[in-house]
Amino acid sequence: MVVKAVGTPSAKAGGSDIEIARTAVLQPIEQVAAKLDIPPDALYHYGPHIAKLRLPFLDSLANRPDGKLILVTAITPTPAGEGKTTTTVGLGDGLNRIGRRAAICLREPSLGPCFGMKGGAAGGGYAQVVPMENINLHFTGDFHAISTAHNLLSALIDNHIHWGNELGIDARRVTWRRVMDMNDRALRDITVGLGGVGNGFPRQDGFDITVASEVMAIFCLATGLDDLQRRLSKIIIGQTRDRRPVTAADLKAEGSMTALLRDALMPNLVQTLEGNPAFIHGGPFANIAHGCNSVMATKAALKLADYVVTEAGFGADLGAEKFFDIKCRKAGLKPAAAVVVATVRALKMHGGVDKEDLGREDVEAVRRGCDNLGRHLRNVAHFGVPAVVAINRFTKDTDAEIEAVREFCAQFGVEAHVCTHWADGGAGTESLAHKVVSLADHGDAQFRPLYRDEKPLWEKIRTIVRTLYGADDAVADKAIRDRIEQYQKDGYGHFPICMAKTQYSFSTDPSRKGAPINHVVPIREVRLAGGAEFLVVICGEIMTMPGLPRVPAANTINVDSEGRIDGLF
Repeated sequence: MVVKAVGTPSAKAGGSDIEIARTAVLQPIEQVAAKLDIPPDALYHYGPHIAKLRLPFLDSLANRPDGKLILVTAITPTPAGEGKTTTTVGLGDGLNRIGRRAAICLREPSLGPCFGMKGGAAGGGYAQVVPMENINLHFTGDFHAISTAHNLLSALIDNHIHWGNELGIDARRVTWRRVMDMNDRALRDITVGLGGVGNGFPRQDGFDITVASEVMAIFCLATGLDDLQRRLSKIIIGQTRDRRPVTAADLKAEGSMTALLRDALMPNLVQTLEGNPAFIHGGPFANIAHGCNSVMATKAALKLADYVVTEAGFGADLGAEKFFDIKCRKAGLKPAAAVVVATVRALKMHGGVDKEDLGREDVEAVRRGCDNLGRHLRNVAHFGVPAVVAINRFTKDTDAEIEAVREFCAQFGVEAHVCTHWADGGAGTESLAHKVVSLADHGDAQFRPLYRDEKPLWEKIRTIVRTLYGADDAVADKAIRDRIEQYQKDGYGHFPICMAKTQYSFSTDPSRKGAPINHVVPIREVRLAGGAEFLVVICGEIMTMPGLPRVPAANTINVDSEGRIDGLF
């Protein structure tokens, strides 16, 4: 590829992301699988370019050695863009270009952001996974299966209460909400069961977005069908009138829920624009959930490739923390290196520059904004994982601005590599790929979680906010503190913490950019995820059911006369 424009899509680079994707000549999925020695009979086809890996094949990989696991995280996101998924795809292609056997592992996009504000999540430019329209929309139906399994349990709860309530469920203390994979603020708090005795008992209810569902978390943390069903059985849906917990097992729901998720549990295999293997499976958000792709896909990739590049949502305060403290802890994973993605544009915003002025050189603003990058580098270092910075270069970035980032990173003993994968694909990440291989192969990683299992729940929360967020402390009213203490007494003290917090700041105030200090983290709510085996701690004003923006992306998405989708990305 000879295109040299870097940054937002332009005519020089072949148009928009979707136009670039449409020009790609996709390989049959059997050819992509063959690069990892996956036999044709291990594939469960969804057309010529998408397949799932059959579970018996995954079982056959158990005794193989693991490859090296590389995490891609980023600085705190801004409207200027960072390009974490694009960098993950570009790095995977770059590793293959330098002769390494590499695969990437991503999350599946949610329809909420696709039709809301963020858009699709299949990479961009010449660093994409394809077929991008399928991936960004219904894909293989995994999210539909997860939503349906979740809502089956919701239906069984109300049905049990309607037919006599043998378990003595207190309708006022049902904590299991419903879900849908769309942003819809009107469904955050609703009343169900209206319309007479034939429609059940009225009670307060609400919806979360599917990516925040505990079923999604369980799906992504399960190691197989048996583990999936075991975890589903442990979901706590509420309490009885005498405050005893009620589980999905009490409602005999776990078997039918597992049946709905059986096929979805098989990891999805697609390809990058350069024909390299990409596993895309599961999709929890990192601001309201644990933000990592499935353990099933990651473990399969590690058995099949020498290097596996995965991403966790948003920055090292959210997705990376949960990747290390929840996913790696639970699945026994040992990451070998981390990549922190930054852009000059985003650093300037963290340095106080308005979005409209980002096109002008401002080296001092870059230096100020590097405080945000520095905190993310320190956060990664807390987990004992060596890091490298990927500078995702945009067209108007100047050499002086790039050099300011490099000089800052050198203070941490960290190299910063300029990447041009948006325009150049894998060729634009070769320097980064060589550095990642060096870090991973030298074996310097000494991975450790941020806190021990036996640390009390409240102290785990304080450790996260004080160590990673730069906060003075966490605060909560007495009712919240009492609930956390009760969970501790009930035997859940060994659970890790899943923080739900705005992604736009280290604080709970999304307008506070950079690396704020002298702030506290207010805790609004806690939810026990018995099957996922973590405690969800909801901070500030973050919502588990997002709303659409004033002008949603849905307003500009259309289908042309040839059946092609326009405006998706």
